[in-house]
Amino acid sequence: MTSKETMQSMRSAGVTLANGVARMKSTSTIVTMVAICGVLGCNRTESDTQRDPEPADRTPAAVEPDNTKKNERDNNPGTVTAQDQGGSPQDLAITQQVRQLVVKDDSLSSAAKNVKIITTEGVVTLRGPVKSNEEKTTLAGFAKNVDGVKRVDNQLEVDADDK
Repeated sequence: MTSKETMQSMRSAGVTLANGVARMKSTSTIVTMVAICGVLGCNRTESDTQRDPEPADRTPAAVEPDNTKKNERDNNPGTVTAQDQGGSPQDLAITQQVRQLVVKDDSLSSAAKNVKIITTEGVVTLRGPVKSNEEKTTLAGFAKNVDGVKRVDNQLEVDADDK
């Protein structure tokens, strides 16, 4: 039903519009309006309410990812994690500067742009996967060239598929 037809139905049901407000003349008009609104709301086809089936390419992976060894490694007391990030203004500034250098380099993979950069007392730890030895070297170079860095602990891992 078009809006013009709806307005005609409202007028025939005794509804008047005054300053954009609908005014009804009787209780039967209210019932009629509810019925009209119900019809308009139900003017959906079955295809409107059905969901598309899941695409064929969304099937679960044949092998579930297993990070057990990495998780065990990260639970060792000596392993540096993001919670070890120093809170001093100098450490925060170093981490920020290294991250900015990494993000600006369009030659790096998304994996390299998402490595962990953790600075504690001027020591920068780089952790996470990268696609190549070149990326590993590039990221370490970025960290070494930031003022205030005392040492770089390069724990980046080159993906086995890309070595």
